[in-house]
Amino acid sequence: MLNVFRMFGMMKGKRVNVSGNRMYDLKTFVDSSVRKQTDIGAIAAKDKNSATIMVWNYHDEDKQEAAEEINMAIDGLPSKTITVTEYRIDNEHSNSYEAWKKMGSPQHPTAEQIAVLEKAGQLEMLNKPVRMNANNKMTLKIHLPRQGVSLLKLDW
Repeated sequence: MLNVFRMFGMMKGKRVNVSGNRMYDLKTFVDSSVRKQTDIGAIAAKDKNSATIMVWNYHDEDKQEAAEEINMAIDGLPSKTITVTEYRIDNEHSNSYEAWKKMGSPQHPTAEQIAVLEKAGQLEMLNKPVRMNANNKMTLKIHLPRQGVSLLKLDW
């Protein structure tokens, strides 16, 4: 959970509108939770030199399924080239709890295990930053596993 707050801390500027065909509205989320298809949603912010998009794939049932392809159309970009950096939280990235379970859930971890857990608890960049062409708009595609969260940082 701490890494989600780190992602929020990386979101600078003013919030911008996001829409999607799989986003649950707040009333549905509160009234009936997420029990049918997963909630694939996002929030975004933009400042003078960057934009950030936090995307999630959430379901109340805590089970793993294949990653879903998420396509994002982004407009209003003030540059012809954009550097895109993706940070990820899922079972394999930025997740000390999963690392702890994989090591057998030790009640008294060794110093070596603690070092592994501390490293696993850091917010992890998924890939190296990628420079992409944009002409006021661009399309991004990611594959996000169920219960995963990505932060896409766009710099110009």
